[in-house]
Amino acid sequence: MDIVSSVVIGVVQGVTEFLPISSTAHLKIIPALLGWKEPSAASSAVIQLGTVAAVLVYFAKDLGAITKGFLRSLMPQKNTVVASGDAVAPDIDPRQTTEARQGWAIILGTIPIIVVALLLKKFIENDFRSLYVIAGAQIVGALALYAADKLAPKTRTLDTITVKDGILVGIAQCFALVPGMSRSGSTMTGGFLTGLNREAATRFAFLLSVPATTLAGLFELKEVFKNAPVAPGEVQLSTPDLIIATLVSGLVGYASIAWLIKLLRTQDTLPFVVYRVLLGIGILLLLRQGILTP
Repeated sequence: MDIVSSVVIGVVQGVTEFLPISSTAHLKIIPALLGWKEPSAASSAVIQLGTVAAVLVYFAKDLGAITKGFLRSLMPQKNTVVASGDAVAPDIDPRQTTEARQGWAIILGTIPIIVVALLLKKFIENDFRSLYVIAGAQIVGALALYAADKLAPKTRTLDTITVKDGILVGIAQCFALVPGMSRSGSTMTGGFLTGLNREAATRFAFLLSVPATTLAGLFELKEVFKNAPVAPGEVQLSTPDLIIATLVSGLVGYASIAWLIKLLRTQDTLPFVVYRVLLGIGILLLLRQGILTP
């Protein structure tokens, strides 16, 4: 790949990673329409490290507080003497602070996708990457997102999140392993179903993505460096190409986060739902006409 194609791949990754429209789908479709080979699954996972960096920078303050709260929750609970006498009263339980609950929700919510990803790794990197699967996932995921957005109460803020919520949203995140479902779309759907409002569900979706996406990117780095075989029609990006695409994805991803959070404070997810359904139908039509191959 050249610099231009690396930049384009980075832009596509940065825009589509956080919008509920699936980065995997666009990283497969856009190169095909431009006559390029698509990035391999390993290359795509590494490029996602750029968008992880965007989340870390954008939510630096939140993640710092969550990390502190989580670590404090691991400490033994202490008792203090009240000023009125010798009675002993417990401090506020560090396990019940907002930050601790969010930390545990993120940690435990990440476990389901790790387990499922390891079990289905071969299918994810091969069979699941068919454009028929992606087209179907675009449509099904869009309808699920629309139903959750319209039917769920969405009255809770991020401060009310519980460990149970984290696990439920983490289970929803597993559907993102099917290319075309969208990680943010799946986790936002799960967030809506737990009653989180749009902004809270979106923020938690981004926070929850950090551990899984980081682990996936680091895990796939070895595949890139050892030049592992790739599927037909795919290309393993060179180190310079990866660096360019990853840096661009991080810069564009930061802007995408800010834009989406601001948008969903006043708008629903219908524009993304419509786009996904049209994209899914468009892919099927292009496959039928032979313009794209599965």
